[in-house]
Amino acid sequence: MDIVCLDMEGVLVPEIWIAFSEASGIPELKRTTRDEPDYDKLMRWRLGILKEHGLGLPEIQATIAKIDPLPSAKEFLDELRKETQVIIISDTFTQFAMPLMAKLGYPSLFCNELVVADNGEITDFKMRIENSKLSTVKALQSIGFDTIAAGDSYNDLAMIKASRAGFLFRSTEQIKADNPDIPAFEEFDDFLAAIKGALK
Repeated sequence: MDIVCLDMEGVLVPEIWIAFSEASGIPELKRTTRDEPDYDKLMRWRLGILKEHGLGLPEIQATIAKIDPLPSAKEFLDELRKETQVIIISDTFTQFAMPLMAKLGYPSLFCNELVVADNGEITDFKMRIENSKLSTVKALQSIGFDTIAAGDSYNDLAMIKASRAGFLFRSTEQIKADNPDIPAFEEFDDFLAAIKGALK
């Protein structure tokens, strides 16, 4: 029994924090898990910048409302879901992701939750589980699934390496160079063909 585990941002939709960085004019917020492997450190730093600028969830959601999936991402996902079960495993938050899930046809999503004050300030975040991507893949394996995993960032590498087959999609040159054993793809057609080839 196969199940495909996909990262969300950078693979199916644009990076939310990069889009918000551009919308808000705060270049520091362009930093993502492609740049910083420590997600807790990255998020604490982001929340500090938001507080400093007096920005909260409503402002970020206004940007997210204008984001569309990457070109051909929905068609790729629809085609893949005809072949096998797919779970999107993301370090994003439900308050960010749900509008994007609607545009992708509501695939299954495992992610985290923001803690938001009444005035819209994001005061904290709750991770679903430690090392959520790797932990989820291992849990799926423990109940009889063979996992195939793909992503683009440092925080995807553990689940990719723990899976029967794993791929990088539109990753950075540095990550690809550091992991030459992981097949890397740039186009959805090639990516879909590779996943189909890995399915039993």
